[in-house]
Amino acid sequence: MAKPSKKLFIKTYGCQMNVYDSERMIDALEPMGYEAVDAVDDADLVILNTCHIREKAAEKVYSELGRLNQVKTARARGARPLVVGVAGCVAQAEGEEMIRRAPTVDLVFGPQTYHRLPEMLADVASGSRGLVETDFPVEDKFSILKSPSQPRLLARGATAFVTVQEGCDKFCTFCVVPYTRGAEFSRPVEHIAREVLDLASAGVREVTLLGQNVNAYHGTGPDGRDWTLGMLIEHLAGIDGIARLRYTTSHPRDMDETLLAAHRDIPQLMPYLHLPVQSGSDRILQAMNRGHTAADYYAAIDRIRAARPDIALSSDFIVGFPGESDEDFEATLGLVHNIGYAQAYSFKYSARPGTPAAEHDNQVSEEVKSARLEQLQSLLKQQQVRFNEQCLGREIDVLFDRPGRRPGQLVGRSPYLQAVHIDGSAVQAGEIARIEITSVGPNSLSGVVAQSPASAALRDAARAQGEVLSL
Repeated sequence: MAKPSKKLFIKTYGCQMNVYDSERMIDALEPMGYEAVDAVDDADLVILNTCHIREKAAEKVYSELGRLNQVKTARARGARPLVVGVAGCVAQAEGEEMIRRAPTVDLVFGPQTYHRLPEMLADVASGSRGLVETDFPVEDKFSILKSPSQPRLLARGATAFVTVQEGCDKFCTFCVVPYTRGAEFSRPVEHIAREVLDLASAGVREVTLLGQNVNAYHGTGPDGRDWTLGMLIEHLAGIDGIARLRYTTSHPRDMDETLLAAHRDIPQLMPYLHLPVQSGSDRILQAMNRGHTAADYYAAIDRIRAARPDIALSSDFIVGFPGESDEDFEATLGLVHNIGYAQAYSFKYSARPGTPAAEHDNQVSEEVKSARLEQLQSLLKQQQVRFNEQCLGREIDVLFDRPGRRPGQLVGRSPYLQAVHIDGSAVQAGEIARIEITSVGPNSLSGVVAQSPASAALRDAARAQGEVLSL
């Protein structure tokens, strides 16, 4: 491959799938001589890979485009022009409107068309401006994208994301995903396995399987049948070098028996499940078009805990959905009390243009939404702190993947996705080590390598403070 001569900067917003998409954009542009850089000032091409889930997402993108316009204008006076592209879900939703509002943008393309980046950039180089590619093409973009070079793979470190499923057919009334990502699509098993095998050969130890509705996965297997996510996980667990598997994000309606069996039988599948419920009120769940009741969610949790008793749970919650009453909100608090979460994400409802919920008349005031969110987050934080405290004095296997803030510090993840810090250890990034947890914080754990003299002393000190709880 020719030596890179052009510089690419990608700013990624939002979800883990966008992180994966940004990586694949870099892969797509590598044969054109583009090399990723960490600063706009060093770039010849800037891409904003956008997300439409969070509040005021589009406004944040336009604000960033305003700053890029200043850079591009200054560059126009020199010999190094700047090309600006906008990708992702905001690009998909805004389309031609983005070109009208932000003339500095050279191309706009949605999540399903980034495999066409080389030809889009060729059109821009030949004089096209305001290029918009927001179709849902028939071809499978994943099969068209080339595998990255070995140096690019090696740069990804010990953990990696792999998209296995895109789009959603659920049509929750608050969600833009069906409109920006399209209908559900699952990649063939062999394509996913080949990608994971390449990652394992480059030293990746943990792979997180991604999808907007990942446990609805139904990709074609080597036997020609549709495989479930549980079957896919079992297949990937057989790849040498892959020590850990995770998946996100799931829907309560799609926790089938093969997935429960995977949690029970496959040691590589980590005991952590992110299973969004959004609300504890049946009335609100129906208004959201979630397709399940609170009782259905409780039943799904009972089934997963029966299969994997040490499972740690996470979820998503929306407060202040149109028409949410005090009684509805109390039902959500009750569900949180009853289930118990190790982590969770909670947000105030914000209307997304084009979604049914945005048209509802009975919107909840910002004051009420803020008060409810504060109360819910306080409860969720209490549960997270309690879960972390239960790890004190325990020995936990940790995959270390990055340096910490202090010299000599290393940071990794527990099986339960907690951040774990150690200092002054011989452990290297990419290794899994058994760590004695000697102190806990609200958002992370600290420890030492188990069975070392320092470990024993700190363990005794921790136990002197109180009895260690079981998970």
